[in-house]
Amino acid sequence: MNFNRRRGAIALFITLGVFLIGLAIALNIGWILLNTRRIAIDILGIILFSLLVAGLALNTIFLVREIRRNERQDSFLNAVTHELKTPVASIRLYLETLQRRPTDETQRQNFYKVMLSDTDRLLATVDQVLKAGELGQRARQQNRSHVDLESLVEECIAMTLHHHHLPPGVVRLQPVPAGVRLPVNGIMPDLRTAITNVLDNAVKYSPDGVDVTCSLDIVNYTTVALRVSDTGLGIPAGQLKRVFTRFYRVPGRSMVRVKGTGLGLFLVRAIARQHGGDARAASSGQGHGTTITITLPLANSATHQENP
Repeated sequence: MNFNRRRGAIALFITLGVFLIGLAIALNIGWILLNTRRIAIDILGIILFSLLVAGLALNTIFLVREIRRNERQDSFLNAVTHELKTPVASIRLYLETLQRRPTDETQRQNFYKVMLSDTDRLLATVDQVLKAGELGQRARQQNRSHVDLESLVEECIAMTLHHHHLPPGVVRLQPVPAGVRLPVNGIMPDLRTAITNVLDNAVKYSPDGVDVTCSLDIVNYTTVALRVSDTGLGIPAGQLKRVFTRFYRVPGRSMVRVKGTGLGLFLVRAIARQHGGDARAASSGQGHGTTITITLPLANSATHQENP
């Protein structure tokens, strides 16, 4: 209902803007025709008319953008509410079961395992929300250190396999040439968050089987590129840039009921840019997988300047 109401509001504002612009044009043309001998006043009228049209157009664009932003924020709040409420309800249910009736040791251990998993999910959601707010406030040079990117990617892959209960090999890092080191100057927890978010998305959006390949390459001698490619749902061409927007989720992909807050790729790009790099997405379309590329300056060539 909210979605349909907002679409109606967008259509209303667009129609109103077009009507007002058309009315202004008609009135201005009529006024000019009635005052053809008053050139100076005509020129002034044209200028004022142009300002009026520009103001109406900007007002309509602003209203439409605000409605869409509110729609994304409502979607985010609904997602976060679900992500917080579901594990809390699950944990409560298991605790009530343990309190009300006797259970054997095997069953208790299974309950503990599920509750720990729900706790991890709850903490991950809270951490994502806090991280999104924290990135805009942190001093840019805080806690910087040399990080071996290959080791960090391998650690993140191991965490992803464990978290999603996947067998070894379905998420893998292609071998880096012997003797090649890939140090970057950065904040270790943030880089871990960015890489984990990309891997987590690659797994979640591969409902027909996980097959994720990671690679590390040096670009132009000064930059390292981490590419994470999956064979999952893919992204339509028109959505490739929008997936990095805060709270945004691709409509077609969200239909598969994938849990999330719409903050994952926003955090990836924000972290990459705070480290002097960037993030981008590539896909051949829906059903053809996605490749997310994170670029970071190598530590020995970094200028210690970051994008705003």
